[in-house]
Amino acid sequence: MAEDRRARINRLKWHCRRALLELDLVFDRFWERYEDTLDAQGEKVLESLLELEDHDLWALVSGRDATDDPQLAAMIERLREVSPMANFE
Repeated sequence: MAEDRRARINRLKWHCRRALLELDLVFDRFWERYEDTLDAQGEKVLESLLELEDHDLWALVSGRDATDDPQLAAMIERLREVSPMANFE
């Protein structure tokens, strides 16, 4: 992996550290599954989501809230796929 991409990924991982345990678990699993396949567009979309407050982000990931932005919706779907809550539905 190119050094500049590695730096961007590390920065994104740092921003994925959240106060809500549920989000930490989701992001840990997300990186395990998608780190190698996340493209530049995915990085930008993830950055947009990470600007949200924890409770707003969790509302999207848990399905209590929705977005009409197709790019955000696609990333949220990836996060839902790895969510610990996905096993209980």
